[in-house]
Amino acid sequence: MTTRDPNDSSSWRPATQLVHGGTTRSQFGETSETLYLTQGFVYDTAEFAERRFNGEEPGFVYSRYANPTVAMFEDRIKMLEGAEAARATASGMAAVNLALMAAVKAGDHVVAAKALFGSCRYIVETLLPRFGVESTLVDGTDIDQWKAAVRPNTKALFLESPTNPTLEVIDISAVADIAHSAGARLIVDNVFATPMFQSPLSLGADVVVYSATKHIDGQGRCLGGVVLSDEKWITEEVMPFVKHTGPHMSPFSAWVLLKGLETLPLRVAQQTANAAKIADYLAEQSAVSRLVYPGRADHPQADLIKRQMTGGSTMVAFEIDGGKEAAFRFLNALEIIRISNNLGDAKSLITHPATTTHQSIGEDARAELDISGGLLRMSIGLEDAQDLIDDIEKALKAV
Repeated sequence: MTTRDPNDSSSWRPATQLVHGGTTRSQFGETSETLYLTQGFVYDTAEFAERRFNGEEPGFVYSRYANPTVAMFEDRIKMLEGAEAARATASGMAAVNLALMAAVKAGDHVVAAKALFGSCRYIVETLLPRFGVESTLVDGTDIDQWKAAVRPNTKALFLESPTNPTLEVIDISAVADIAHSAGARLIVDNVFATPMFQSPLSLGADVVVYSATKHIDGQGRCLGGVVLSDEKWITEEVMPFVKHTGPHMSPFSAWVLLKGLETLPLRVAQQTANAAKIADYLAEQSAVSRLVYPGRADHPQADLIKRQMTGGSTMVAFEIDGGKEAAFRFLNALEIIRISNNLGDAKSLITHPATTTHQSIGEDARAELDISGGLLRMSIGLEDAQDLIDDIEKALKAV
């Protein structure tokens, strides 16, 4: 039996870290974290202010730089992730943009997996080239394509795994080895796996990003994101970007997300159990021509999933026979499962990627990624699994 120091928060198990990690209390000794809803801070003397600003005196100077409530969220998530440092942002896309922009400069090159959320592809394909950063997209599951795409000026490799919306799984360790051989950083978007089922840093990634809007909040209340990495890179590259461009998370959002972290393990476990039952049901339906679920043995990367992930997923992807028209009939017949582009919520949500989240990447790119008119991405919530199956069964009859 492993001996753990109950007073050492770094030795706590994840469920305990997510309730108590990083908590600081005011002089009133509150149980719930304090919401420091303030823009700035005051100083007893001009000399004290000078020391605070030049770094001789630790503390806060402006909530665009850092804030006590936001710092609690950063400390808690970095403890869970096993990271040295974290910076919270106003949204998940702010986190992706921050991680990539902090990693490159004009003249550099980025390699990214093709299977990315539409806005992530925009940053890689359109935004970075405007600032003189070249990019190459590869099939993320093909390690040889990653190797072939790397150039002498490659500074960052970027992927999400499982991917959005087709739930492919990419070998993070293998891609990390390629990145490090080239002197580049591997940035991993870990949203679909959640920190409960996958730890990219332990697999060799250098940077992890989250849209905290998803499972971390988990109840559709606020936006947020976070970038996690080593202390040196966060301090020297990420923090100046945060200070001078203003993507920092609001204190109120941080407070909401702290509450979300407390229940993250319970919610993700139940959502995943529900998703597994629904995936098994869908696999037997004649109207479903394709099913992808990371918890099933028939997943294309099932062996990799066993090595890389500790659980399945809250997400299910499946294709309805009959293309867009059949998919729309199915969507419109649902009553419990709601049509939305969000995911990770306590409520089950379903998305038609071709016309929403991946509409902007174009028809050719969607075809290359097997995002057909009949493909649906479902985020499973906390409802009774049988009620969800009954809802799906009724909707399939409308197809």
